[in-house]
Amino acid sequence: MEQLASDIQELHERIHEESAFIDLLRLETSKAIVGQKYMIDRLLLGLLAQGHILLEGVPGLAKTLAIKTLAASVDARFSRLQFTPDLLPADLVGTLIYNQKEAAFEVRKGPIFANFILADEINRAPAKVQSALLEAMQERQVTIGDKTYPLKEPFLVLATQNPIEQEGTYPLPEAQVDRFMLKVVISYPSKEDEQQIIRQEVGGKRPVVAQVVKPDAILKARDSVRQVYMDEKIERYILDIVFASRTPADYQLDKLKHLIAYGGSPRASINLALASKAYAFIKRRGFVIPEDVRAVCHDVMRHRIGLTYEAEAENITSEEIIDEILNVVEVP
Repeated sequence: MEQLASDIQELHERIHEESAFIDLLRLETSKAIVGQKYMIDRLLLGLLAQGHILLEGVPGLAKTLAIKTLAASVDARFSRLQFTPDLLPADLVGTLIYNQKEAAFEVRKGPIFANFILADEINRAPAKVQSALLEAMQERQVTIGDKTYPLKEPFLVLATQNPIEQEGTYPLPEAQVDRFMLKVVISYPSKEDEQQIIRQEVGGKRPVVAQVVKPDAILKARDSVRQVYMDEKIERYILDIVFASRTPADYQLDKLKHLIAYGGSPRASINLALASKAYAFIKRRGFVIPEDVRAVCHDVMRHRIGLTYEAEAENITSEEIIDEILNVVEVP
């Protein structure tokens, strides 16, 4: 037992040292992005835990600027894709072009070959394009012709959805939404933050974001994130949260039984554990505490709980169901 405590303390000290660059990244991104600390932290979670993010929010909330700024501060390649109904999979992954001079086909790689991808309004593109993107996200490779090309790490996809316009959109099927590690819902900035945004924009002086971290440091940090200590009690706590979304009656949550169509998949358990470890790393800690799990729970679970027609008729959201589960499941 003493040996374990000593090992955890040693790990904590090492991770406290290795996670110092997080403060540098936060400081650099805050030069260009006013407020939106929650969104930046969630982008860092995805980056450190090798998970992609689905971002929902009305236009004009600095979604593009956030990922562009993060890419600049990590010295990584950035691609922005505006998804439209006439987009083809080749526009995303690339295609074979015939070279008359060489009398042979050559590969022209698409914008997916970057480190940070912003898939703007993913629900505007048809199913073929959505599945091409989701395959690249899952496999981290792309097939063009008869050859497979690996995608360079770090590789992070930030897909956005506009919640206010549903005309001419192709909603993502539940099975595909499940591939996103986090679904982050962002809201308007505070009055003070918006005043600062006005001054920054009207003044015309855009801050220059410096490169403060190398991609190699991110890859090294990912290994450290997986080494963050997670006690068996925390593992059971994560399982209880996910299982309560599947079989609420087993957790004295009978009132949720008729509101949940389906609960979190095994991906929910895996991602909740990984996101908790990444959150502990961001907090510069070498071990996970229950507060880490609770902090990321809504982002990991909100798109993995299916609501019944009854729940929709009563205007009950997945947020409220997660709140109820967190209130009832015993904290270790």
